Amino acid sequence: MAERDDPGIIGRRVQQLRTERGLTQKQLAEGKYTPAYISTLEAGRVRPSEEALRHIAARLGVAYEELATGRPAHLATTLRLRLTDAQRTLATGEAEAAAEQYAALLAEAEAHGLDAECAAALLGLGECALESGDLVVGRLRFEEAEKRLADAPLPIRVPALRGRAVAHYLAGELRYACYLLESALDELNRTGLHDPGALVLLYASVIGPYMDMGAHARAAQAAEFALALAPQVEDPALLARMHRSVARTLLAEGRITEADASLAKAAELYRQLQTRTELANCHWMRGYVYAQNGQLDRAESELREARAILAAKRATLYTSQVVVELADVLHRREKSAEAAKLLRDVLGDLTSERGAVHAAAAHRLLGIIAEDTRDTESAEEHYVRALSLLERAGAAGDLADLCRMLGDLFRRTGRVEAALDAYRTGLGHQTAPGTTTLGPAPAHPPL
Repeated sequence: MAERDDPGIIGRRVQQLRTERGLTQKQLAEGKYTPAYISTLEAGRVRPSEEALRHIAARLGVAYEELATGRPAHLATTLRLRLTDAQRTLATGEAEAAAEQYAALLAEAEAHGLDAECAAALLGLGECALESGDLVVGRLRFEEAEKRLADAPLPIRVPALRGRAVAHYLAGELRYACYLLESALDELNRTGLHDPGALVLLYASVIGPYMDMGAHARAAQAAEFALALAPQVEDPALLARMHRSVARTLLAEGRITEADASLAKAAELYRQLQTRTELANCHWMRGYVYAQNGQLDRAESELREARAILAAKRATLYTSQVVVELADVLHRREKSAEAAKLLRDVLGDLTSERGAVHAAAAHRLLGIIAEDTRDTESAEEHYVRALSLLERAGAAGDLADLCRMLGDLFRRTGRVEAALDAYRTGLGHQTAPGTTTLGPAPAHPPL
C-alpha cells in the first residue's frame, strides 16, 4: 500500500472536505458504507482501507492521493518538471533566477514532505551557490541534501556528496576533497554498487584535486576509468564534464592533440545543451591548451571568451580563476602592465578559503612581474604569500616550483642560507608527489 497519513490526520481531512461540500455523513457513506463508519473514520479511530478511501475520494470529488496524503494529485511529477526548468535556467546562465526557482520548489516540497524533491532543490541551490562563489552556503546546501537522502543507496547520494567535495576543493581543501571522493569510489566499487553514472561523476570530479596535489598518476588512472565507463552513460552533460576533466590529464602527459579533441567533444555537447557555464569552462580549458602549446594569441582569445561568458553570468569565483590564467598569457605576450592590473583587481575575490590555488597563482605571477622590473622586495612578498596559500591547500607540485623560484630570488640577493632552506622545502614537496598525503588508491571498477 502506498505511503499515507495517520488515521487521525486523514479523518480530519475527510471531515473538513465533507463540511466544505455541505455533505452529511450519511450522504458521504451512501452506497457502500454506514454513517457510523464515516463518524468513526473522521474521529481517527479506524484505519480506512484503500478501497474505502477511494470511495470517499470519489464522493468528495478529489484524487485518492490528495485524500490519503494531503498532496495535490501529480504534485511530485509537477515539481520534477519545475526542477528541470530550474536546471535549464541555471545551465543557460541565470544563477540568481535559478536560485529563486529552487527556493520556491524547496518550500513547496518541504510543505508536502517530499524528501527526494527537497534534496533535488537543495542540490540545485548548492550549484547556484558554487556558481556565485559562495562556497560556505554551497557546502551547507549539499550537506542538507545528503541528510535528506540519508537512507537512499549511495549512487543516489553521489551528486550531493560530489557537490560538497567540489565546494571543499574550490576552498583550497584538496586533501579533504580527495578523501570524500575516494571514499565514495571505494564504497561503490567494493560493495558492488557499480552505477556507471555515479562512478563517472566521481572520477571526473577527483581529477582536479589530484592534478593540483601533484598526484598525476592517479589523475591519469581516474581519467582512464572514466573513459572506459563512458559508453554506459547516457547523460550528455555528465559526458561533457568528463571529457573536460580528462583533457587535463591528457595535457599533463603532453598529448595536446588528444586533449583538444576531448575538449571539442565537450564543447559540442555543451552547445547542444545550451549550458553556458560549462561552455565557458571549455573555452577556459582550450585557452590553457593553447597556452601550453605556445599558441598565445589563440589562448588569449579563448580565455577572454571564457571570461566574458562567466562575467555576464556573475560567476565571480570562476571568472577570477580565468582572469589569473589570462594574465599569465598576457604577461607572456609582453603585456605585463595589463596582466598586473587584472591580477590586483581579482585578488579581492580570491582568498585562502575561496580559490586558494588560483590566489597563489596570482601572487606568483605578480612576483614574476615584480622581478622583471627588479622590484625584489615586492617579488619576495608575493612569493611568500603564494607559498602560504599553497601549503594550506596542499598543492604539492606548485609548491615545489614556487620554492625553487623563491630560492633563486634569495640566491640572487645574496641570502644563501635562506635560498638553501627554500630549496630543501621544495625538494621535500617534490618527493613522490601525491603519495605522502593520500592513502591507498580506491578499488578499481569492474571494466
